[in-house]
Amino acid sequence: MGLFRKTPEEKAAIAELRAADAALHANQRKEEKAGIRHETPEYQRLNAAANEAAAKVSRWHGGTKRGR
Repeated sequence: MGLFRKTPEEKAAIAELRAADAALHANQRKEEKAGIRHETPEYQRLNAAANEAAAKVSRWHGGTKRGR
């Protein structure tokens, strides 16, 4: 594999991260529109899922994983 090529597992992890972030941000827009200004259980669940997904993706691709 080359330096910048992603494995199928890395591609799947990146897709999972993007989906989790999209769900989190969609919920944020919905709650802001409803005037909710505190952390709801739904926000906490989505945020935890996004953090778990980010831990599987390298920092180079927007996650928080360090090294391989």
